[in-house]
Amino acid sequence: MVASCKDERMQFVLCIQKSPCVLIYRNKPADCIKDNELKKDMPDLCRAYLHSFLECRRGMIDKTKRISGNAPLSTGKYDEEYKRMCDGDYNPRVELRSVQKGSSKN
Repeated sequence: MVASCKDERMQFVLCIQKSPCVLIYRNKPADCIKDNELKKDMPDLCRAYLHSFLECRRGMIDKTKRISGNAPLSTGKYDEEYKRMCDGDYNPRVELRSVQKGSSKN
């Protein structure tokens, strides 16, 4: 994957993994994204991250952004948190609260 959208992708992946759809109802993240019934319950924060990621991807093929650049290069800011979530080293209640708290700010 192109490095410029890596951070946006990681933000969205972490958010969807912490969402009630995955943590409580035990659905696969892909199902939470593709199924319209499950997508309705996606937290607003995850929707914002998805929009940000898709805009970044669109910018990769947008000819007007080819000269000026799409976005800054990836910082790897979310790599450690992603690794921790993948290894199962997290408290689901705390992660769920963090997503719900982030969604209520919007």
